[in-house]
Amino acid sequence: MSQALTADDPRYNELFDVAKEAAASNDGGEVYGDLTPQMNALRDACAAHKGSLRQLLNAPDLHQAYDTPREHYTIFSFEACNRAFRDNQLFSSLGYLESPGVRSMGKVILSMVGDEHRRYRAAAQPMFIRPKAMTWWKQNWIDEIVETLLARLEGRDAADLNMELCARLPMHVVTRGIGMSGEAALTFRDHLLRATISRSVSMEDKMASMAQVSRMLQQLIDERRARPADDVVSGLIAADFELAEGGTRKLTDEEIFGYCRLTILAGGGTTWRQLGITLHALLTHGFWDACAKERNLIEAAVEEAARWRPTDPTFARLVTEDVEIDGVTIPQGARVDICLGAANRDPARWDDPDRYDIFRPAQTHLGFAIGPHQCLGMNVARQEMISAIGGLMDRFPNLRFDPDAAPPELVGGVEQRGMSHLKVRLR
Repeated sequence: MSQALTADDPRYNELFDVAKEAAASNDGGEVYGDLTPQMNALRDACAAHKGSLRQLLNAPDLHQAYDTPREHYTIFSFEACNRAFRDNQLFSSLGYLESPGVRSMGKVILSMVGDEHRRYRAAAQPMFIRPKAMTWWKQNWIDEIVETLLARLEGRDAADLNMELCARLPMHVVTRGIGMSGEAALTFRDHLLRATISRSVSMEDKMASMAQVSRMLQQLIDERRARPADDVVSGLIAADFELAEGGTRKLTDEEIFGYCRLTILAGGGTTWRQLGITLHALLTHGFWDACAKERNLIEAAVEEAARWRPTDPTFARLVTEDVEIDGVTIPQGARVDICLGAANRDPARWDDPDRYDIFRPAQTHLGFAIGPHQCLGMNVARQEMISAIGGLMDRFPNLRFDPDAAPPELVGGVEQRGMSHLKVRLR
């Protein structure tokens, strides 16, 4: 097992602090506290409003998120957001091509629509389906990494689970799943963040970091072309990519780069924050003991947390023709924020939606999005969270928040939210 997984490396504190992440990506754009009451009020007033979500919440503007100015709207109801996610022709993902950060990742499925998106996603999808997450990912990487991280905490009285577990687990799972050594995980993520989303580095430094990312990926691809292994890059090299005109070909190195950049950036970030949110919900809403006694409930707890407080409460789309939402006409060419954070609390769909309740009747929510662009790695993320929570319950039956520490706060940018810390007593 990689020494980097358990090392006291200061880069963990730099790369996995939610407030620092928001500040680095938006020149001080971190927002403290729960934004849900404000988002709910906007939804209850109307399903659609003119203005970006940040503008409507009076939050700092997202600096240089897009380099094409457009009219901006936000939609809030479950009905409207569900429609927008599912209809990717009307609510197009092509708008991401106007984001310098997304463009810097190369050709990625995030900014594709229609048949092109379907064909590119199909090349990777078989490695991320639920059965693969519960077997291949779990047996090859998740269980071993969870065991190593929790063994490191044995004998200790207290820990910050945000830094000791939530940050480390997904980054190392996706890095090793891609095929890189664990020692490369922090270096690769550091350079990838600097190259794509950081606003605090110069363009020269961005280019240098992207070059380092490309060198590391090229070395991995070259190694796997010569000696295939049981990992994602080897699977992408072997995949038959379907051509629009018929027939198949192999993916190019640059296309594989795009999958790897997106998987490591998203998989190492969203699961970190969502696991912290889920642990906080379980420990503060009285369901920890119920899940410890009946482990099958952990999956419901993970799913309910993704509904109740998704780490990414909004995604953007580009409207390709005029569309009316709740009496508001959104014109062709406008950018639309899909506020799934409010949609997942819509009382038209859920009873008492602001309550975190793992016994709530199961219904489709938007925490992992829905439709063509539903999160590719959601099944792996679910399995990581289920395994981590179960492992904590096995080893630390008396786990609770540290009464001597300040209570954790919800913080981050408007687009990515997470817990400020998870300081707990282990014994």
